[in-house]
Amino acid sequence: MSDDRVRGFPAFGATGTQGRFATSWWGRAWLSAMEDTALDLRQLKEGRRYAAAGLVGPITVSPGRIAAMVDDVDGGPYRTQLTLAELSEVDWVRFLDRVASRAGHLAALLDRDMPPDLVAAADDAGVHLLPVIGDLDPECDCPGWELPCKHAAALSFQASWLLDADPFVLLLMRGMGEREIREELESRTAPREDVSDFSADVDRTPGELPDLAELLGVPRAPSIPAAPGVPAAAFALLVANAAAQAGTVLAGQPWPGRRQDAVRLAAEFPSVSAQLGEGPEFDRAVAAWTHGGRAGLDVLDTRWTPPKPVVAAARAALADVTDADPVFERNHCTLGETQLRLDHQGRWHPYRLEGDVWWPAGAPETDPGLLLG
Repeated sequence: MSDDRVRGFPAFGATGTQGRFATSWWGRAWLSAMEDTALDLRQLKEGRRYAAAGLVGPITVSPGRIAAMVDDVDGGPYRTQLTLAELSEVDWVRFLDRVASRAGHLAALLDRDMPPDLVAAADDAGVHLLPVIGDLDPECDCPGWELPCKHAAALSFQASWLLDADPFVLLLMRGMGEREIREELESRTAPREDVSDFSADVDRTPGELPDLAELLGVPRAPSIPAAPGVPAAAFALLVANAAAQAGTVLAGQPWPGRRQDAVRLAAEFPSVSAQLGEGPEFDRAVAAWTHGGRAGLDVLDTRWTPPKPVVAAARAALADVTDADPVFERNHCTLGETQLRLDHQGRWHPYRLEGDVWWPAGAPETDPGLLLG
């Protein structure tokens, strides 16, 4: 059994300002789970002020629980905690299997990052990592009756700092420590040698490498003269396109359909755009690919429903930069004549309203607030 199932963190101390809380999208989802449940916004405001003033003592995190003593200008200290349901053993197996099956997810988590598509994959498997409205249960022995009281709110605000720095804090609250998670992931990804198909008398000595001298002399881009009615530049385009398609296949990505391939070619080789398609819809698709690649075209053509914590995190990020009230419709977020569309990699693609049509307007960002500058 791992011995890191209880972690202690020293008090943050006073920041000297109101402080900035939850810079990561999963940290914002944590705060949204608390803020969206609160019935008294004054307690949240006081809790933010208490957190920035350093009135929260050392924080202890253990499975299902985060706790601290919180001081008060009018008394205290008060014993305060937030509880969160632990994942079941079956849920942990599903989650760890998902992480181990994707090298990108594994690398991100071990690098203390939590990409949105990892959380989405877990949600698809029925495992909900991030808390949503009503999941966090605040407790405090102060005389106040509010849920959360200002002491529990202060603890939650400071907890968002811990989550920003280390998503393993959230996973510990869900029931498993970092060392135990690493051991489980290593057991799922360790190479296994299968010798069942080899007999003892088989010679396993590797043979000599073939002579590659002739291959090294082959030019990478053969020079092909023009043919009747076909300019030489067309052959160069075909060679470049074949190389791009080979890279797509080697990267394990699906082969694009006819329309998608035409859009890609038009975006990458503008000189042939007119021969591949025409009209405003085709131009809009080319613009989507130019700004966002395959994912940019996907969010132009399709809608999907992201997990609620992802939407909550986006709402919190936008609240930091605008007073406008965003309208969320599945993976689309509209603010006046600006629209943001979320792809499956957790990036928001900006659109601008031109007439009555939404047009791609720039490169995507993981923080939607950066697109409103």
